[in-house]
Amino acid sequence: MDSVTHTLFGLALYGAVDKKHMEKTQKRAYLLTAVGASQIPDIDVISQFWDTDGLYQMWHRGITHSVFLTPIWALLFVLLSFLLFKVKDLKLFFLGWLAVFIHNTSDLFNAWGTGYLEPYSNIRITFGTIPIIDFVFWFILGTAFIASRKNKAKSPYYFKFAWVFIALHIVVQSVQGWLIYNQYENDYKQIALSAGFIPWTYSVIAKNDSNVKIFQDNLFTDRKLQYELTSSEETDLNGLFAKKPEAKTLYEWSPFVVIVNDGEKLGIYDPRFYRNGQSFLFEYIDKTQAK
Repeated sequence: MDSVTHTLFGLALYGAVDKKHMEKTQKRAYLLTAVGASQIPDIDVISQFWDTDGLYQMWHRGITHSVFLTPIWALLFVLLSFLLFKVKDLKLFFLGWLAVFIHNTSDLFNAWGTGYLEPYSNIRITFGTIPIIDFVFWFILGTAFIASRKNKAKSPYYFKFAWVFIALHIVVQSVQGWLIYNQYENDYKQIALSAGFIPWTYSVIAKNDSNVKIFQDNLFTDRKLQYELTSSEETDLNGLFAKKPEAKTLYEWSPFVVIVNDGEKLGIYDPRFYRNGQSFLFEYIDKTQAK
């Protein structure tokens, strides 16, 4: 998910806590833990500053998003709460653990995916059933915030209900995505799913050998072919990988790629992010300059 959504998740966790009998320092510790732990896995973005081997694509949402690291992050915020606010509270550990777990798990559902099982598995797990920015989440949490302003005494209940609706939304989106995915399994060798910003709509990226098709689909209308692409599958990519290490990382990171080998460019791109004639995840070398 995007940083705004993760921040909203943290604020919603903080909102769900009953703070009637808390002192000001306790409230600050809980706010720091809820919001900070909801953001901490994305600290991996700083790795791009020392990445000289083109590995950032694999590092981002990698080990920091591992489910096995979640209690370590939680302990960090327990320590920070004590150092900054002199607050010792075991509940802070569980709040921090839940916040990090929600961050890492929610990121599984969009097309980007995470290294959820690192370091034991380098597989990038992605379901593609929730868009990276989901405005339904924003609407649910915004409604809870407005309700809590009108009746502060029931604020924790409103945010708890919001979490129920968020979970329900994820389940409905994912079940529909799974049903749509299954409709393509008999016809294509490789399939990837990417949820659209409009609820219950999906891009289905399907590949057979060198042919890649991108469909717009949902359960209530007929599928619509948006793009048909050709991948130069016979191309030797070793030269590209040697000159552009980021391309090798993208090749390993993506479920599958489209290979471009024309008179001007040799490269690969991830078709899940193909829009208006191009993918923003495209690594290539200029063949005209290479000559």
